[in-house]
Amino acid sequence: MRKKYLTGGELLAEILIDNKVSTLFCVPGESFLGALDGFYGRKGEIKIVNARHEAGACNMAESFGKITGRPGVAYVTRGPGACHASVGLHIAYQDSTPMVLFVGDIDRNSRDREAFQEVDFKTFFRPLSKWVAEINNPDRLPEYINRAFSTATSGRPGPVVLLTPEDMLIQKTQANSRPFSKVIQGQLPDKVLNALKSSLEGAKKPLFIIGGSGWTNKSCAKFQKFISRNNIPVATSFRRQDLFDHKNENFAGSFGTSVAPDLISSTKKSDLIIVLGARLGEMTTKGYSIISPKDNLKNIVHIHVDPNELNKVYNANVCINVGVNECCDKLEDLNLGNSSKWKGWRNKLNKNYLEDSKPQKSKNLNNLSKIFEIVEKKFPENSIITLDAGNNAAWPQRFLRFGGSRRQIASTCGSMGYAIPAAVSSALSNPEKAVLCCVGDGGFMMSSQEISTAVHYGAKIIIMIINNSSYATIRMHQERDYPGRKIATDLKNPDFVKLCKAMGANAYRVKGVEDFSQTFVKALGSKKVNVIEIPISIKQLSHRYNLK
Repeated sequence: MRKKYLTGGELLAEILIDNKVSTLFCVPGESFLGALDGFYGRKGEIKIVNARHEAGACNMAESFGKITGRPGVAYVTRGPGACHASVGLHIAYQDSTPMVLFVGDIDRNSRDREAFQEVDFKTFFRPLSKWVAEINNPDRLPEYINRAFSTATSGRPGPVVLLTPEDMLIQKTQANSRPFSKVIQGQLPDKVLNALKSSLEGAKKPLFIIGGSGWTNKSCAKFQKFISRNNIPVATSFRRQDLFDHKNENFAGSFGTSVAPDLISSTKKSDLIIVLGARLGEMTTKGYSIISPKDNLKNIVHIHVDPNELNKVYNANVCINVGVNECCDKLEDLNLGNSSKWKGWRNKLNKNYLEDSKPQKSKNLNNLSKIFEIVEKKFPENSIITLDAGNNAAWPQRFLRFGGSRRQIASTCGSMGYAIPAAVSSALSNPEKAVLCCVGDGGFMMSSQEISTAVHYGAKIIIMIINNSSYATIRMHQERDYPGRKIATDLKNPDFVKLCKAMGANAYRVKGVEDFSQTFVKALGSKKVNVIEIPISIKQLSHRYNLK
């Protein structure tokens, strides 16, 4: 029987459970012991995953939001803990991922005295989140938390921060929990659908660019059905490759750091670009050059769930304010007359994509294009692949096929150290799926401690470290902009095999493509965390650029 009086911490736990929060990621702190005690009283109803660093915990929550579409939830302590977690907020904000971050804070009576670890979090977090609020009264916990969940999931999704003073969490309340009500999105009116149809029917070389968040398996399937019926080429925005099946004959490739030159030239030849869900950010457009805001001659239809994103950068010919799911509901059965006229255009773009994704010849010890060809053949389709920042991610982006049942979880804001925490979260929330993490040596050292978290909770993950003993992306930019003036990019790494074994993982260092193939098969059959180090030459700076 429910107690008449609950502490703030007990009520907080009850509200999260009523809102169907299954997992909470944290690094424990004394400022929210009252909340932890509330979770203790609800053991078995919500899983608490304690990470080794607040950045890891927040990245785990962010990736959970990407995978499930529900807000990922993290809890960190005040001061340094909250500052560490800010990187995950930045990712969630730029990636449009629903997330709620709770921050245990100082006592209410200690405010504005520069108390121990005191920070003005409303000012600090405001540019990185959709909303920041402090809960000073436990009676208002249901109100604040429901608003947080609604704000995180409505319009353009994103992160919300709730501050919970330490003494509020132990104060008694008679307030009752209630789950938040999800906002129902408006449908795409027939008048607007006809405007989109008219734009397409008048085009000779249309191209869809899809991206953003909020997609579901159903909306992806409905969109693909529409595209297949009407023979329109589709490209995905930066690190949203899993929104469309790469094996579909309408797939034209992806924009971002690994974009193919032929896709760039084809985009410039297109006479109609339909942007669905994406913002057309800097990385997708290669510094706003592939599609320029200054180009008034380019016909663009921009479809986005948030009206604030429309006409923000691009003055599109047609702006449609609707969510991707509602849009795909209408597109599914749309049949455009004489769409066979686009087959030649579609075939050309798809052929260019297939040609660009073929393995490359290389004299290097570990030919990464061949290695990822092996991964493509042997790794299950029903899987999750997490990517880190940097040139190391361009190899799987170019040579692996995503979409269908294979998810890609990666940060569009380019945050190093993301892939390992994301893999931990992916494995814990989807134990039935194979999980592969691709990371460079620089990013690995920023979150390698979360391997201990994976081992602790029995997560099954394969981690591939692409090791060139360098911050190679920055080195590449140095060689381009300041040739012969290398500085501050070399790395002296530890023995990764010994380090990973010390944390309880299986670990290997491979010497060649055949060695990798055998090791990868062994890792696939293991039920533990497996780490495969792939040493490569510093001259192999990226998949399209080698030092002489």
